[in-house]
Amino acid sequence: MSDLIEVLIDSVRVSLMSPQRIVILREKNAERYLPIWVGPYEAEAITVALQEVEVIRPLTHDLLKNLFTIFKALLVRVEIQSLKEDIYYGNIVAELDGQTLNIDSRSSDAIALAVRAHIPIMVYKSVMDTAGIVPEHDMQAEAQTPPDEIGDPVEKTLPVPPTEEEQERLSIFDDFLDKLDQDSPPDKNDPDPSQPS
Repeated sequence: MSDLIEVLIDSVRVSLMSPQRIVILREKNAERYLPIWVGPYEAEAITVALQEVEVIRPLTHDLLKNLFTIFKALLVRVEIQSLKEDIYYGNIVAELDGQTLNIDSRSSDAIALAVRAHIPIMVYKSVMDTAGIVPEHDMQAEAQTPPDEIGDPVEKTLPVPPTEEEQERLSIFDDFLDKLDQDSPPDKNDPDPSQPS
């Protein structure tokens, strides 16, 4: 178990560039995050369980949890075991009649089941060391810098201008905002452009 790190679901986010979603797992006792890309349906299954939305009929992961219960198998934990060619491999650990069962699973399905069964989500240390993300030290320090005790504003450094690559990625937002400006209805206080001034 020393090779396993417990994580919590920090958030489920939408990618603006694709239909994919990202589940952000946060290390329980540290500021380290593990982003996992999942499909929209898998993200929905996780979100429904996190928000404890009641559904009329059991969803697939509810059915799976019910089967474990009916067969008297105790769900112990789920694991993110490895990362190969950008694919995370999951494992569901259960106990039945004194035996430990390891059930191969997609990581998204394992997480959706863990949320429903209220069991720990564990990540192998090797996976977290390879794919885990720690927020930049400068960002953390800036967020924690207390204001000057005398009341003077803390000296701020000027932001670093974005690189060409960052500008290119951000240009999609400029296009989007320009389109919003064109589509927005005219202000009531603006003169009617069709009337002569």
